[in-house]
Amino acid sequence: MLPVRPVTLELAPVRLVPLGLEHEAGLKRAAADGDLWNLRVTSVPEPEQTRAYIETALQGREQGHRLAFAVLDSASGNMIGCSSYHDIVPAVSRLEIGWTWYARSVQRSAVNTTAKLLLMTHAFEALGAQLVGWRTDNFNFASQRAIERLGARRDGVMRHHALRRDGTVRDTVMYSLTTGEWPEVKAQLLWQLARPR
Repeated sequence: MLPVRPVTLELAPVRLVPLGLEHEAGLKRAAADGDLWNLRVTSVPEPEQTRAYIETALQGREQGHRLAFAVLDSASGNMIGCSSYHDIVPAVSRLEIGWTWYARSVQRSAVNTTAKLLLMTHAFEALGAQLVGWRTDNFNFASQRAIERLGARRDGVMRHHALRRDGTVRDTVMYSLTTGEWPEVKAQLLWQLARPR
């Protein structure tokens, strides 16, 4: 797998650009659309933690295990969310997609499908990933449904796996998609985006 380097990816209605400190105000506005930091099972930063959230992402990029993206509305340029490549393991050509959240006003739209199509296409077709993974909180049922709609397969549950922001310990549901499964999944995602709504 090739090294994961900052890149801009675009397909209407979204543009994904490497997350930077210049996105702090936009990230706060996107999270405020639904007060998303109040959701117990997500990674959305509280307003006063937004800068630290970005700094942590940038540190992960420096260390080579995370590349965070600001998700922008391609027409207006407004920030509407965030997503990342993370747990990047070049030795086995594997990475995960996560730290994903969107402003409430764009949830259940074409935004997530389009952003994930861009990220998976880049991972499999440009970087040469052999496997893309996802993980989510066992109580984040909306996230589980969204990952399953993308065509990922549920691998299992890692019990007592990670701390939530409230100090409780979550079980983590793991999903993955292999390079051999990608062509059919890509065709399905393109069909979903093209069909009349």
